[in-house]
Amino acid sequence: MKLLRRDFLHLAAGTVAWPAVSRLALADAYPSHPVRLLVGFAAGSTTDILGRLIGRWLSQRLGQTFVVENRPGAGGNIAAEELTKAAPDGYTLYMVPPAVAANAALYPHLNFDFIRDTAPVGGVVRVPNVAEVNPSVPVKTIAELIAYAKANPGKLSFESAGIGTASHLAGQLFNSMTGANLQHVPYRGDGPAMADLVAGQVQVGFATMTASIGFIRAGKLRPLAVCTLKRSDALPDVPTVNDTVPGFEASSWFGVSAPKGTPADIVTTLNREINLGLADANVKARLADMGGMLLSGSPADWGKLIADETAKWGKVIHDAGIKAE
Repeated sequence: MKLLRRDFLHLAAGTVAWPAVSRLALADAYPSHPVRLLVGFAAGSTTDILGRLIGRWLSQRLGQTFVVENRPGAGGNIAAEELTKAAPDGYTLYMVPPAVAANAALYPHLNFDFIRDTAPVGGVVRVPNVAEVNPSVPVKTIAELIAYAKANPGKLSFESAGIGTASHLAGQLFNSMTGANLQHVPYRGDGPAMADLVAGQVQVGFATMTASIGFIRAGKLRPLAVCTLKRSDALPDVPTVNDTVPGFEASSWFGVSAPKGTPADIVTTLNREINLGLADANVKARLADMGGMLLSGSPADWGKLIADETAKWGKVIHDAGIKAE
């Protein structure tokens, strides 16, 4: 049961166990006013949709509004830098997109280091990328795609939502591991990229499940494989790229982080509530509809994922000589 302020003050005045009561009261009181949840991309993006879903859940659970604030630009760096400059009091959070793993390598002169300057709170979901083709391409498997690309050099191109995005890096990783040499065509976002893929202006895509699933279900795109190590429940009959190209993995993952120095009690509270959300039937159904795989776990689990992915994609970017636009 929460302590009223007057009860707390009364207890504080009448006990020598002040530090323990203080910590308990502060943990109990959080949050006492609205919390900002920064999103580094525009409304309607996958990051925004997930931010609003988690923000709504936390609002219901913790009794204060979690306000999504969109700060698009520079691949999420504008919002990420704002997070690192915010007071570490639990009232500014960040819906972390997979772009943070690439941005350290793409933008070598950032004013912050995401891993150093933030506190991991908890993962939310991993969304598979999907290796897919326009139905006009005469291939139905990853092995056939690789063979066709090698037999027809320069004929196949793959779309992405932009330089350094998850769909771009997935295609680059595919090229480096298979020698397919698909030509990269960057767009400004998933919308125009997927439109041209469906129209046949480009032939191959490695877009997220969220961006792809509607076109796949409508028969406008042919899925060859999902890019996670395990099959997706959203496309249970579709194999993985890993089945043909051992070790291949490319996915988009999302979670919540706070400024470095945020009190451990607050991080623990937020992590617990996020994990409870991931166990809720309605939240799980929303994430499953996006093809998502739950990332419930501890703050340390989430921090390790960010660090591992940053090292992985940094190497891909460095080896390919990819530069930010």
